[in-house]
Amino acid sequence: MNEDVSNPHPHSIITNYSSFTPMPNKANAKKQMRKDAKRAEHIATIKAEIKSLRVKLRKMIDAKNVSEVTEVAKLVTKKFDKAVSKNILKKNTAARLKSRLMKKVNGLKTK
Repeated sequence: MNEDVSNPHPHSIITNYSSFTPMPNKANAKKQMRKDAKRAEHIATIKAEIKSLRVKLRKMIDAKNVSEVTEVAKLVTKKFDKAVSKNILKKNTAARLKSRLMKKVNGLKTK
């Protein structure tokens, strides 16, 4: 008997049901899977771009670079609004994150 550490049950075919997605038989279901994968990748890149801009803005705020902070803040709010319009982010989530960032930006301007 071949003992495989990764598969504790030698008679079972599928051990991890959470990551298992069965391949569909119908052509339209196969196409939908392809579309879903492509859409998920697209959404992930947009969210990663927004996150990197937020980190960049936070670092600029810590460095107290007022002129560049306002430029990046405008860009971040624009990206948030576009993500909301494309249903990538929820409206209240974007509003909450924009509010927190702008509170920091405005606090930097007054100092």
